[in-house]
Amino acid sequence: MQPYVVVCGAAVLFAVLLIIRMRLTRSFGGRTVSGIEIGNGQTIGSRSEQDDYFASMTTPVGTLAVVADGISGLENGRMSSTLAVTTFTKAFAKLEDASNLNAYFAGAAAQSNRGILQNLNGQGGGTTLAAVIVRGYQLYYGAVGDSLIMIYRNGHFKTVNSKHTAETLLEEQVLAGHMTSEEAKTSPVRNQLVNYLGYEGFESMELGAAPIRLYAGDHVLLCSDGIQEALTEIELEEIMRQGGTPQEMADTMIDAIHNKGFKSQDNATVIILAIG
Repeated sequence: MQPYVVVCGAAVLFAVLLIIRMRLTRSFGGRTVSGIEIGNGQTIGSRSEQDDYFASMTTPVGTLAVVADGISGLENGRMSSTLAVTTFTKAFAKLEDASNLNAYFAGAAAQSNRGILQNLNGQGGGTTLAAVIVRGYQLYYGAVGDSLIMIYRNGHFKTVNSKHTAETLLEEQVLAGHMTSEEAKTSPVRNQLVNYLGYEGFESMELGAAPIRLYAGDHVLLCSDGIQEALTEIELEEIMRQGGTPQEMADTMIDAIHNKGFKSQDNATVIILAIG
């Protein structure tokens, strides 16, 4: 009986240590065991409720960061974003095989969509979502809606995912000669989402065909649309060029938004991962 007890005790101890490790690496504004430093910033803006939700965590598979923006103007936006992020983090915590991370993204998205629709029960709601996994120097991603994933490298941004809004459809109409560029720019449905979680017609999220190579000194940003609506790419680049920790950069972005004082400022959230 003694060897059995020793083995069981060791297994329990290992499980406890693993849980402690995961809890420690879920914290924001610090360096994870993988050497990735993480910062975050958020503002409610002029809204009455914070519909953005976000999280990050590190496991043996890699480092996950996820941002979701509950759809403004619809009820249950906060529920939708919270449920989606929670679903993604719980699924990632259980993930042991890193051979098919796109399957993880697709599965978590489908589960989130089902859960949100069940909770909505016919009411309005939904959320965008942008998620990345950094494993070594490889970036894997999944996105739906208009929250953006960007890589800051050598003083400039590279946008990773596309926006799932009517803007893309309008641009196709312009290219086909069915409307003018000015008509597309001023269209009242330009920013309307055409794909999101909590949508009856949701089929899949955008996934990277292959992992993106990262380099030491790169910064990966996940932003809800409240960031891009308030700060131009030039302003964001200027903030990044000032240097500092990811937390200092994120704080500076939120301060810059507050300083502009827009009366219709949306919820805004940013996560910054510095690749060491």
